[in-house]
Amino acid sequence: MPSGKRSKQQRREATVAVRTPPPVRSKGAPRGVRQASPRALAIGGGVVALVVVAIVLGFVLSKGGSSSGLPKGTPAVGSAAGASALPGATDIQSLYRGIPQHGLYLGSDTAPVQMTMFIDLQCPICQNYEVTALPTIVGKYIRTGKVRLYIRPWAFIGPDSFKARNAMIAASFQNKAFQFAGVLYDNQGTENTGWVTDAQLAAIGSSVQGLNVAQWWAAQGSAKVKSLEQTVDADAQAMGVQGTPTIFVAKNGAKPKDISPVGQAPTLQGTETALDTALGS
Repeated sequence: MPSGKRSKQQRREATVAVRTPPPVRSKGAPRGVRQASPRALAIGGGVVALVVVAIVLGFVLSKGGSSSGLPKGTPAVGSAAGASALPGATDIQSLYRGIPQHGLYLGSDTAPVQMTMFIDLQCPICQNYEVTALPTIVGKYIRTGKVRLYIRPWAFIGPDSFKARNAMIAASFQNKAFQFAGVLYDNQGTENTGWVTDAQLAAIGSSVQGLNVAQWWAAQGSAKVKSLEQTVDADAQAMGVQGTPTIFVAKNGAKPKDISPVGQAPTLQGTETALDTALGS
């Protein structure tokens, strides 16, 4: 599990690099992507559908469709600088401050190029890319209006993946999905250890500046969240996504192209090359 302090320092180094010469290489990005199991790749199949429905239903019932399940003492409104804010929250707030967000989209809707990224919030390789590479992409391409990012929270690693993406999609209804994911990645636990508890989710949400926590909590069990999850799953299947992170890049109106090397994780250098190519086409 990466410490919040280490993730914060990695993100700060990547962000500082944008202000000087942008890095041309990712810092220690692991080789290989987190591969989906054959069961996860059968999205839409009967057995998988039943598993997903069972997980989501159990989550909905545990929430009761209201904010009543919030741990006691949870603030009404999130604060990145509050006394209980998790490590990295202020850096995340600074990274995304002033950039347009709409649901699962980050950046100007008139940007000429779109970058689509499939993630699993439990995936440590996704965490590495988000902490070491994404700040450069945000500063160099998204903040400048050149690229719009479409984040696609997939879930295949285990039950914690489903709970985490429920929460991220619910945060997207308040245009704070990217802040939520950033704080989560800075405080990510070990895969399939049950680390995505109600207490941890509440702590993450409470660290997102301006998030209406009760509204966000209640939305996690909504039909709207479930519908968006089904859309992501269908898109992952249609686009041949095999693992996470998977990144597609395209000029508006063109067919999205998977830029990840076969069997390897996408790198900062590869992402920049793909974006520059699309921008120049």
